[in-house]
Amino acid sequence: MKNNTQTNRLIMYMIVGVDFIILNVLLFLLVQYHPWLEQWIPIKSRLLVFVSNVALLLGEMITPPIIHKRAISFGNVVQRVFQLTLMQGFFAVFLMKILHFNFVGGNLQVQICALMLLFILLSRALERMVIEKYRSVGGNSRRATFIGADTELLNVYHKLKDDLTMGYRIDGYYADEDMPHNEGSLTKLGTLQYFLDNLKNPEKLDVGDELFVCLSRRDKNTIKRISHFCDQQVVRFYYVPVSLETLGMNLNRELIDDIEVFTTYDNPLENPWNKFVKRAFDIVMSIIFLIPTALIFPFIFIIMKIQSPGPILFKQKRTGLDGKDFYCYKFRSMHVNDDADTVQATKDDPRKYPFGNFMRKANIDELPQFLNVLKGDMSIVGPRPHMLAHTEQYSELIDKYMVRHFVKPGVTGFAQVTGYRGETKELWQMEGRVKRDIWYMEHWSFWLDLRIIVMTIKSIVIHDKNAY
Repeated sequence: MKNNTQTNRLIMYMIVGVDFIILNVLLFLLVQYHPWLEQWIPIKSRLLVFVSNVALLLGEMITPPIIHKRAISFGNVVQRVFQLTLMQGFFAVFLMKILHFNFVGGNLQVQICALMLLFILLSRALERMVIEKYRSVGGNSRRATFIGADTELLNVYHKLKDDLTMGYRIDGYYADEDMPHNEGSLTKLGTLQYFLDNLKNPEKLDVGDELFVCLSRRDKNTIKRISHFCDQQVVRFYYVPVSLETLGMNLNRELIDDIEVFTTYDNPLENPWNKFVKRAFDIVMSIIFLIPTALIFPFIFIIMKIQSPGPILFKQKRTGLDGKDFYCYKFRSMHVNDDADTVQATKDDPRKYPFGNFMRKANIDELPQFLNVLKGDMSIVGPRPHMLAHTEQYSELIDKYMVRHFVKPGVTGFAQVTGYRGETKELWQMEGRVKRDIWYMEHWSFWLDLRIIVMTIKSIVIHDKNAY
């Protein structure tokens, strides 16, 4: 564990070193070739380099890299890089103002921050690949052992094993019974009793760096003994509830004075500040997107009238916030038909006309939904709104279906950028979409919205096969 921690620290220091290399190469090029800096006297340029490095050092101390950590998503990494570059820029301007009172360089610092953001993000992507490769061949790995034979441990095993960036090696498990559905994935190291008998002889046990215990809560004395053993051996202890004792619900801990209770759903957007930030972002972005929409409107009108006479906008009642209905706007991509409110679009749907099919694939038909965003019926990011017929159908088949309406529906959403876009031919597809919608609702952050928007743009540039 100690060597593992030291290696993690070394990786972090190397990443920080790369950040400083990026900054100083960038500053060198700017000093040499930027038209503004060519007019500066040498002492002022050297002062900028010194201050920028001190600012980056402060930023790294306050928001150190997290890419070397195991259970971390690239979205968290992107958020941390945003924070680092903003902090570096703030400290740089602040220090330059102190050391050079007449310094005017806000625009220059914005350019430096933008370039730093771009190049550090590129370096993080490359560093993540290197770390994954290093851990996949056994470097900087962490050993884990399981206690118990419950199938919940198999879920933990696959989670740790399948993500190579985590770098886990699973030694096996101790249990009195054989683990069901194991299929040889996990090696049985001995019985639970054998493990307990040798708590005072740790050299006889394969424990590793982390111990995951999955026993019934009725065996709390046994669990406490194992936890105490982990404390003595400096082994990280994790308790995994057995499958029969889990409620199959996402419960969040809250305190009523000193009493611990659990609630079913945690919605960050109930916080007034979060709600304000999201709404302000929605208004700004919807105005930005409606400007090019207005410019291309005449061309869409002319082509549509030639290929498919009828209204240019398609209005459909859909289910929104708190289960209330609203009219969702789209450019009409199909011929006028009687099944529009009940039948989903399919890949080779005969109702689509040529330009309408193109609009759907390029997501142009969704642009009028920014009117819904401006009105407040929708948000830029959120669960996609469904037609009323689907709400009625799936609310009967999926018990948590209506939970997705605790937040505003979105023009794009987490489910859509993670493979659950388009036609839902089978029930499991809608169940997967609902599961992701609820996950988004519980884990909302401004940075998550930005990440989903970036992923949406990527899916437009690299055509999504489910877009039809």
